[in-house]
This record gives sequence, C-alpha cells and structure tokens, in this order.
Amino acid sequence: MSLVLDPAAQDLLFREAHTANAFTDEPVTEEQVQAIYDLVKYGPTAFNQTPLRIVLVRSAEARERLVAHMAEGNQAKTATAPLVAILAADNEFHEELPTLFPAFPQAKDLFFAERPAREAAAGLNAALQAAYFIIGVRAAGLAAGPMTGFDAAGVQKEFLDDDHTPLMVVNIGKPGEGASYPRSPRLAYDEVITTV
Repeated sequence: MSLVLDPAAQDLLFREAHTANAFTDEPVTEEQVQAIYDLVKYGPTAFNQTPLRIVLVRSAEARERLVAHMAEGNQAKTATAPLVAILAADNEFHEELPTLFPAFPQAKDLFFAERPAREAAAGLNAALQAAYFIIGVRAAGLAAGPMTGFDAAGVQKEFLDDDHTPLMVVNIGKPGEGASYPRSPRLAYDEVITTV
C-alpha cells in the first residue's frame, strides 16, 4: 500500500467525510476544540507564520448577531449548529515571527514590513490553516460545514477588527439526518497531475 495511514483513518478524514449542512444537538466541547487545535497547529506554513485566528460563537446573543450577516441559505444551519467558528487571518501575524521562526527572526521586517505583503501572506497561510482545521474537526469525529457566503465586512465589524480579515464561517458538530449531499465528482489523477 502506498499510504501509511490506516484505511479507516483515510475514510474518516477524506473518502467518507462530507461538508455537513445539518447536525445533531450533541454539543461540541471546549476539550474537543482544544484537541483539534493541538493537532492542527503543526500544519506547515511559510516561515511558520500562524495567522489563523478563530472566534468560537457559543452564546445565543453572538449567534444571533452572526446569523444576521450570513447569506440567506446559510442562516438556518448556522443558527442551529452545535458550534460555529469564524476563521480569520491576522494581518499583524508578523509580530510573532521572532518567536515562531527563531532561525530567521529578521523575516518580520525583511519580508513583512509592508501591509500589502502581510495581507497576501496572511490570507494564503490562514487559508492553509483553515484547511488543517477542517481536517482536525474530522479527526475529532465531527463534521464541518465551511461557508464563505456571508457579509465579510459585517462579520469583521461585529466580531473582529481592522487587522483581522474573515475567511470563512464553519459550522461544527455531529452530522444529523440529511446532513450532506451525495458525493460530487472529482477530477481524475491524469486531469490534474503533469510530470515534466
């Protein structure tokens, strides 16, 4: 076999996992979220930058404020998910680089002194971390429903600040009845891979 990971784990993380649109009412605990983060924080990023910031929306009042900024098709599932997370990119991530990348602490000023360079790097690397986060949710035996259908400016104003750019909202929980659509097609190996 070409993969070292156990086939059951492969199924859990990839083949059998689906984006969830409905959940049971089983809560997602703080311990589960801590375990997810403690696993996915090791995913690689450029210069070990860690721009992903996560806002857990747990209170009814905060959930109501968030739902108001969701696209109409995402409102009901966001209102009823056991846990909702706002995933954002910290555009001031470079302040942590001397600690996070001690092999080259000058990277902070050499590459990221200008805001446009930071925003580009933060967006790309936080998106990588968001993908790791979704895989971590699956590793915890939960399902994720990532969404980009929301008013980003409204979410930023309501929950973040000017230094944080919202990337996606993720509903999290145990998948409920009718949680996902049938698996959509994927491109074949020879449609994606080119050898030169």
